[in-house]
Amino acid sequence: MGGIVMLKRIVLLVVVLAAALPAGAQETIKVGLVTALSGQSAQAGEAISRGLQTAIDELNAKGGILKGRKLELLRRDDEATPAKGVIAARELVFKEKVAVLFGGLDTPVSLAIVPLMNQEKIPFMGPWAAGTAITRNGANPNFAFRVSAVDELVDKAMLQYSLKTFNAKSCGMILVNNPWGESNEKGLTAALAAKGMKAAGVEKFEANDVDVVPQLSRLKAAGADCLFLVGNVGPSSQVVKSLDRMGWKPPIVSHWGPAGGRFTELAGPSARNVHFVQTYSFFGTQRPVGQKVLKALMAKYPDIKGPADVTPAVGVANAYDAMMLVALAIEKAGSTDGPAIREGFYKIDRYEGLIKTYEKPFSPQTHDALTENDYVWTQFIDNQIVPVGLKN
Repeated sequence: MGGIVMLKRIVLLVVVLAAALPAGAQETIKVGLVTALSGQSAQAGEAISRGLQTAIDELNAKGGILKGRKLELLRRDDEATPAKGVIAARELVFKEKVAVLFGGLDTPVSLAIVPLMNQEKIPFMGPWAAGTAITRNGANPNFAFRVSAVDELVDKAMLQYSLKTFNAKSCGMILVNNPWGESNEKGLTAALAAKGMKAAGVEKFEANDVDVVPQLSRLKAAGADCLFLVGNVGPSSQVVKSLDRMGWKPPIVSHWGPAGGRFTELAGPSARNVHFVQTYSFFGTQRPVGQKVLKALMAKYPDIKGPADVTPAVGVANAYDAMMLVALAIEKAGSTDGPAIREGFYKIDRYEGLIKTYEKPFSPQTHDALTENDYVWTQFIDNQIVPVGLKN
């Protein structure tokens, strides 16, 4: 009999303690990440992971969100493959019940995942993949948001940079043959047309090509005086090596694919000839948020001794700001209900972030928080990504 009385007291104590906890404090809020964590672009996937985790650690140290609920990051490797990305996303959505899913760096993977997120009404946040159609996908309601570059805007910036920096008159396109390449072909063609210009030529290459001399030779014969390059680490390095074999050294204005991993190792010394876009750099004078994030990264990750070790910085910076904006959206929603979080994004008034101070970053018409004014042009110097003109 005494045992039963004791059991009742224990049960009562557990109930009282649970009631004393802040609402929901017993349950973490899960956020998922599907990105390349292996292969040539693994460094970019790790950068995204570190940016998210740094933000989560900061939020949890302050007591979490929604009156005390802690955040938890669940990562899955998509191996840069759309089919594997969808499988990973389905697991995180249906089994792990994530409140928000973060995408990775490959546009084809994100494009494959977004329809699932719109169907299940769970917010998708892109911290890297720049394909225009990821957020401008035609869905209503649309659950895809992004804190990253957007091809359509990057393409305008690439043209502007080629005109201003290299006085280019006739640029040729050398693009990866996938949806990301198609997105940029469309954007670059539109950007050129807006200035009454046309490309010298448009050439494509496959992601596993090891020689693109034939395509480059056609662009050279067509009179190209600069190249617009779009491709991730491996194929972009093959373009550089093919140019070396030809002895042709046109200016190369690139999307940010080369930043994603072992570009200098694969491309060789001429890697420094590629000028590519980024959204952030930890070099130079940092605002308080930048100082805080760099300090946190150095404390958590032993391999980070300074700005040069935060690479690619764009992955860290985009992911950090994206996580902070997601947390604000959840707070505005007052719950982890997907449609409520979606509306919460529209209610964010101001956030002093790492990349910039965001003023009403999202609206029903605009799901991209960054604009063409938020880009930095960089190059590799001694295996470090530094702003063009800054010799680290």
